[in-house]
Amino acid sequence: MVVLTAMTSDFEPMKGYLQRTVDGELNQLLSELAAVSLDGPKGIGKTSTARQRGETYFELDNPATLEVVRADPSRLVTGKEPIVIDEWQRFPSSWDVVRRAIDLNSRPGRFILTGSASPKSPPTHSGAGRIVTVRMRPFTLAERQVGKPTVSMSDLLTGSKPAIQGSTNITLNDYVNEIMVGGFPAMRMPLSRAHRATLDGYLNRIVDRDFAEAGHQVRKPDTLKRWMVAYAAATATPASFETIRDAATSGQREKPAKTTTIPYRETLERLWIIDSIPAWLPTNNHLTKLTFSPKHHLADPALAARLLGISVDALLDGKSVGPTIPRDGTLLGCLFESLVALSVRVFAQSSEARVNHLRTKQGDREIDFIVVRPDQRILALEVKLSQVVTDNDVQHLHWLANKIGPDLLDAAVITTGSDAYRRADGIAVIPAALLGP
Repeated sequence: MVVLTAMTSDFEPMKGYLQRTVDGELNQLLSELAAVSLDGPKGIGKTSTARQRGETYFELDNPATLEVVRADPSRLVTGKEPIVIDEWQRFPSSWDVVRRAIDLNSRPGRFILTGSASPKSPPTHSGAGRIVTVRMRPFTLAERQVGKPTVSMSDLLTGSKPAIQGSTNITLNDYVNEIMVGGFPAMRMPLSRAHRATLDGYLNRIVDRDFAEAGHQVRKPDTLKRWMVAYAAATATPASFETIRDAATSGQREKPAKTTTIPYRETLERLWIIDSIPAWLPTNNHLTKLTFSPKHHLADPALAARLLGISVDALLDGKSVGPTIPRDGTLLGCLFESLVALSVRVFAQSSEARVNHLRTKQGDREIDFIVVRPDQRILALEVKLSQVVTDNDVQHLHWLANKIGPDLLDAAVITTGSDAYRRADGIAVIPAALLGP
């Protein structure tokens, strides 16, 4: 393996590797920290990203490797560094083994752990201050090389109101194609029977194997599958979990108990498949009467589209399929919002910000993404499945500006249009393909 030290910022990826936004985070963290845990759903490229830096590699989803490590856990901290421990949750004690090794020697860049599930029972010791977790998600539009970004989220978060410019030839059809193809590296192939079969295999594995490996035995797989389909139908909505449960069992007299469906949600969250956006509940301004409900998203909108069995033509025709879930606008609009959410969350994390959504309890005010800096000042983003932004499309952004004043760093509408610019009222208009970290 080519020597790639994790202790320097001049990281050079191996041939064929597509650099990820998270690479910049890893460069910064591993230059000062002894260990980082890279967490996220299966199939998003965690192993490939870790391998770019690793010198010794333990593949814990390999039964032979796992057996040897269980017999002698000290092997995990023996070898040329950086040491990569892949799928660490298969042997939760590996967390403590690494922690103790760091207690003895905390030089930077020693360990990279990757995990596709958080263990049902957490490690005996948290590793706080020793092992830092970093969330990794599927490819963003920028990482897929869909257009060339000209607008930086980190610049928007400065509050300097940077110039907004650039153009793209990416069309609505292209965005729909990206929704359907998805951001899982190994599944990025032309839409075809093979692609559908690959997504089906991924989803079936979640039900048939991943739940059991995460410590939850599924007694009724069909009930779980119906719940997942209903959750997919709730993409980008704040539907209650009771609404999702009822939608999953429409036409049936007996509804599954909460004791059945709550573990579904909890396990899918532990597998990083559910990636909901929490509500924004500010403490430093006078905004009140906001909803506590999260907005529902799966790890990738391609999973939602496949669970619902929707086609490209049906999406473009504005059709809806699957269980009935109340939503504003079309299913395509919700899936496009979910596609944008994936990029926004990756870019926000790169800038040490978090992502929430805003919705009043009456539902009369709603803003899709509230990107919150550590100092609680925010960037507000709306998503519109449109090429043209009207005054009506920005009214909630103006309402928020009037409510919180200088705490609003900037505001923008993310669209399917071709040109990036600032409106006369100062609100930025940004085609989704032009937004980058």
